[in-house]
Amino acid sequence: MEVSKMPLNALRAFEASARLGSFTRAGLELRVTQTAISHQVKALEETLGVTLFERLPRGLALTDEGLALLPVLTDAFRRMSTTLSQFEDGNFQEILTIGVVATFATGWLLRRLHGFKQQNPFVDLRIKTNNNTADMLLDGLDWFIRFGDGAWHGTDAVRLMDAPLSPVCAPSLLPRLRSPADLANEQLLRSYRVDEWGLWFRAAGIEPPKLRGWMFDSSLTLVEAAAQGVGVALVPVAMFAREIEAGRIVQPFDVTASMGSYWLTRLKSRTETASMQAFARWITAEIDGA
Repeated sequence: MEVSKMPLNALRAFEASARLGSFTRAGLELRVTQTAISHQVKALEETLGVTLFERLPRGLALTDEGLALLPVLTDAFRRMSTTLSQFEDGNFQEILTIGVVATFATGWLLRRLHGFKQQNPFVDLRIKTNNNTADMLLDGLDWFIRFGDGAWHGTDAVRLMDAPLSPVCAPSLLPRLRSPADLANEQLLRSYRVDEWGLWFRAAGIEPPKLRGWMFDSSLTLVEAAAQGVGVALVPVAMFAREIEAGRIVQPFDVTASMGSYWLTRLKSRTETASMQAFARWITAEIDGA
């Protein structure tokens, strides 16, 4: 049956009734009477030649035909609503969904985003934070800012900035740390990245000690643990400049080691939209001007 011949109001009445389980609740949502909803659904059933609901004493039950139709209509109306919501004051708002590792989001990106909004008022920005892992396709990401070596299968990557690692700790621990070798006597807090402490100790010209200390999946929690005196954390210090300036943590040594950089990535199969291009131009200009 051709879609152009289908009664739109009847389709909306059925979808709302099926989703809410009641003609009455559907009428309240659509701002019409329960009787009008019932008549519209009945007309739809006659047009399709099937029964969509079993009318029960205590409510509605979908038939097999109704169960088949409901998810299609719900998805269609949701997509229509999403697109229509992008029109604001007569201007189209293009949705841009950015995935970003939480450390970069809080340490660099968020405090600068007002500039992007001022330059690109047509972009409706959505941000999803994570611990450096995401399925760009399933999560609907246009761009994904992540940490690593830039080599991800099926992905284009533009390097944004280096992220050298260095130890940080609570100020109360500082008197005990006169040289890098003193770290062998401390709890060395770890992430799930392999051998980062070993890399740092070798950069300091010291044989890595046996590691003992808690393990975390986020640099944010690593730093918080360090600030509370739990141990010494190895983190990208540039992302925690405010915490260092505020005196919550200190960087006892200038030695750094690198395990990767922050990258702006997208799926090669993803065609760049105007909002994607605008974001890429903005963030690279911000970094170049820093």
